[in-house]
Amino acid sequence: MEMAIGGAAAAAAGKAGGAAAAGEYWSEALKSFLDHIPVSSVSGAAQSFPSPALELNLDGSVLDAIGSMYRGDVGGAVIVDEVHSTLGKFVDRDIGFVDFPSLVLWALEELDKVRTEREDKSSDFLSSLERHPQIAETKIAWLAKLFLLEPFFPVRSHDTLFHAMLLFSKHQRLNVIPVVESVNSSVDGFVTQNAVIELLLRSSGLEWLDKIADKQLSEFRFVKASKPVSVYSDQPAADAFRVLSKEKTGVAVIDRKTKCLTGMIQCSDVYLLLDDNSLFSNKRTLSCEEFVKLKNKNANGSAEHSSASDSHSILSLRSRAQQRAGLSVTNRKSDTLKQAMENLEASGSSCSFIVSEHGLVEGVLTTRDIISVFSPPCMDSRIDGGTFFSAALEQAGCRIENGQMIRNSN
Repeated sequence: MEMAIGGAAAAAAGKAGGAAAAGEYWSEALKSFLDHIPVSSVSGAAQSFPSPALELNLDGSVLDAIGSMYRGDVGGAVIVDEVHSTLGKFVDRDIGFVDFPSLVLWALEELDKVRTEREDKSSDFLSSLERHPQIAETKIAWLAKLFLLEPFFPVRSHDTLFHAMLLFSKHQRLNVIPVVESVNSSVDGFVTQNAVIELLLRSSGLEWLDKIADKQLSEFRFVKASKPVSVYSDQPAADAFRVLSKEKTGVAVIDRKTKCLTGMIQCSDVYLLLDDNSLFSNKRTLSCEEFVKLKNKNANGSAEHSSASDSHSILSLRSRAQQRAGLSVTNRKSDTLKQAMENLEASGSSCSFIVSEHGLVEGVLTTRDIISVFSPPCMDSRIDGGTFFSAALEQAGCRIENGQMIRNSN
């Protein structure tokens, strides 16, 4: 793998060495390098068995979707539809992607709205859903108007890392990129943001990468502009899940007295509510600090007994990467971007909190922030999704006009 990257780097250097920068950090040399690395080189982009992707029907229910993903130990699924649109045009078979945490967090929020004092405290998450069919039987298509689904923008194995990074850079809601061989073929793998960072780190030592990655975090605009979300350690864990449902990023757990970081809760942690019924039933009385301790204990205890699925799915709920992601990830402003990348790659986390020497949270750095540094400038993100929205939103009773979503009146 490293030899392949080295060969690509040499070719890129011959074509683009000394090119003028096209943006603050972007250069033609960097573009040429990234445009010589095939997507197949990214970890998880190609799997050894027929298809790693769980498929869910657009008209399927939330309960079935969550149950299928949980039992299959997958953190996301492809949304498929075999029908024709009302306009008579064939709808691509794969039209979207939904991740497990988004569905669980939405369901938790809806369950909170209907809960009563007489709720069975011993009930597990899926049983609680079943008792509320107005939530459990909600169609996947209906969730499109809440932007809980991601657009389906696939790449092919022979496409390049540059292509994948363009997609991540332009579409802010895109967290996973499916890999296919042809239109409407089965999904062969996925490109995740963490996997992109892992591949970039293998290129460490190349001048045009190190020129960016060796800069201190304090030199990047996103560090100064970042606003971390937090909860106090003595707040109920349910409060953290409500924040996660809205922010979709890591939540810092702060000690109320010292204001120092004591832990973090991420979207990838929500599967624990299904693994341990007591965590679900006690989420309103269990403090964030207690949840973090139980989560970290689970991560440490699972290190020696990792799931068998670790070897075959980059989206596994209980993969080693997800277990490591339970631990807090931090950096200082004086650290380099490369050090932050190494932290995120080693932890499997989607974000790192910027802390002072006294442990106070000063900012947050995400995997998307890092990818944006190595991506072309002036990438504009719009409400767009092609087939995804034309199919899913149509069934949800919505439409897109002039870049905005509008609910149909009838």
